[in-house]
Amino acid sequence: MPPELTNWIVVFAPLFSKRVWQSVQLLLAGAIVAIGSRTVTAILRVMGLSQEAQFQKYHRVLNRAKWSTLAGSRRLLLALIDAFIPDGPLLMGLDDTIERRRGAKIAAKGIYRDPVRSSHSHFVKASGLRWLCLMLLAPIPWAGRCWALPFCSVLAPSERYYLDRHRRPNKLTDRARQLLRLVKRWMPQRAIVVVADSSFAALELLAAVRRQICVITRLRLDAALYDPAPPRTVDTQGRPRRKGARQPALQTVLEEAATAWRKVTVARWYSQGARNVEIASGTAVWYHSGMPVVPLRWVLVRDPEGRFAPQAFLCTDEAVTPEQILAWFVQRWQVEVTFEEARAHLGMETQRQWSDRAIACTTPALLGLYSVVTLLARRLWLERTMPVRTARWYPKQQATFSDTIALVRRWLWSGGTFPMSEKPPDMIKIPRALFERLTDTLSYAA
Repeated sequence: MPPELTNWIVVFAPLFSKRVWQSVQLLLAGAIVAIGSRTVTAILRVMGLSQEAQFQKYHRVLNRAKWSTLAGSRRLLLALIDAFIPDGPLLMGLDDTIERRRGAKIAAKGIYRDPVRSSHSHFVKASGLRWLCLMLLAPIPWAGRCWALPFCSVLAPSERYYLDRHRRPNKLTDRARQLLRLVKRWMPQRAIVVVADSSFAALELLAAVRRQICVITRLRLDAALYDPAPPRTVDTQGRPRRKGARQPALQTVLEEAATAWRKVTVARWYSQGARNVEIASGTAVWYHSGMPVVPLRWVLVRDPEGRFAPQAFLCTDEAVTPEQILAWFVQRWQVEVTFEEARAHLGMETQRQWSDRAIACTTPALLGLYSVVTLLARRLWLERTMPVRTARWYPKQQATFSDTIALVRRWLWSGGTFPMSEKPPDMIKIPRALFERLTDTLSYAA
């Protein structure tokens, strides 16, 4: 392996013992250059260790060795911030994904709606593990856009998992609250903005974190919005009022002719270019009987040309402008892109570990590998040109993650193993062992 790889990932070395750290470096390099499945067996093959007698020591990194994924998440987050967002507010994306897995020994799996294969008119169920992921939305200079870089992933077991252990089930919003508070403890001096979908538009979650973190989510058009509670007068008996008069529902505001709409231009509307939209905004408190009160700013968005249905968003910080809310929220779609890239290029859902310890370590490591590859590519990009793979029918202008991981793979394959001959300059000496490994990898590629 190139010695530079060890120097670049040495930040994670304190998490492991000296003996385990040697195996971790090989597993990391093998997981990057491997094609298809990301099993330990596939990694050992691509690294030329298919005949390793002590192969079990590499499996034990995941199912037996003691190391903290949360401590690794904190170190990865600090490395990402230092590389891409050294100052200013931190924009993060929060979402859950289903890792489709089957097996009688996988205790935490459940039956969920498959967000990839389902649509509004077609419901598909999937058996697997649900992961809650927090990603840093950072600008990538060679890609010309923001990427969602995973740094912390936690398992959200099914309700049956808790009932079998006679424990109270933790909801997805409970896990999200714990995760957001944890990240705020890691970065107390930085402002944090989190964008999420409507699954996290829950009053308990928003009320628990709104004083520490600015949260932006979708909002129902029939949400019960009220004016703030009026000031309490002297000698008033009873409990203080929690809300004022009821405001019109957002669906009513959308249909009223008297609503004041304002035209704005969003620089990047999801995966498309600039888009002209109309917005209306206001402040309110969101209240439901038995739930905490959450002050918020709501934003209604509609397309004057009717290319998409009207949408509503909420922001727990009333001082944020509607334009900034839109600019932040439209970057959330990169979270879905990251999940798809992790399945296509990093072998997510192909691992075969089944013990509880291995499951809790493997998937967060594969998702974190997306960010590690991006960090390695940034250091290489500072020294060389980022290659962009194009075709006559695909004139791609900006690099994607496939180009990014290809750059890192070329560097790992060629580091210290391709000595150039002086005459002729177009010939390369390659060790036979490496040539056979490359041939074997390509021959058995799926």
